[in-house]
Amino acid sequence: MPDRILVINPNSSIPCTEGIAAALAPLGPHFRVIRLAEGPPAIATWRHWFQVAEPLCQVVEREAAAAYVIACLSDPGLEAVRGVTARPVLGMFRCAVASALAAAPRIGVMGFVAASEARQRRALQAMAVEDRLAAWLPLDLPMEVLVDAVAPRARIRAVAKALAAAGAGAIVLGCTGLAGHAAAAEDAAGIPVIEPCLAAGTMALQAIHDPAMLPAILGA
Repeated sequence: MPDRILVINPNSSIPCTEGIAAALAPLGPHFRVIRLAEGPPAIATWRHWFQVAEPLCQVVEREAAAAYVIACLSDPGLEAVRGVTARPVLGMFRCAVASALAAAPRIGVMGFVAASEARQRRALQAMAVEDRLAAWLPLDLPMEVLVDAVAPRARIRAVAKALAAAGAGAIVLGCTGLAGHAAAAEDAAGIPVIEPCLAAGTMALQAIHDPAMLPAILGA
């Protein structure tokens, strides 16, 4: 089995995929980041969420890796993909939430669009931690805006401040398109901000050396 971790962006956005790769770069050369070229521009609806499950399974079946990371903050296809490989499969949202809960008793989630809330709350319910959610607030910006270095910053800062004011002690960035904005959000909120690519990458590295070390909260 190759000593590499395959990170799959289930949307077709090239800038988003490049941002994921850049966010993982500090963790070393262990990661190969790809995208679903046939995927939607963003995972914005339940239809998108279900649409990518089978293509993700097909990628995992043909691409050998030591572990797999689904690089979307709705964790689409997670259960299905775990059914086609014996290797660890991690969802970025669950990893980010686990990291945030290690930092604070109550967390906030900065969502992509309003429609993402139901999918992320479902994951929180599966993890049995929804009662530790202080607030969930969406950015409601298109993916092409989120991946811009400047355009979304005012909205990101405003939402970060609102989540802190609502009682969150740590914030989860709820979209991989936000990978380059973690520092700006943390500066605005004054509390820890969890960047999900780094959270999932760190846990994936743990998983390939000792799967038993993965927190039980991930459901791995």
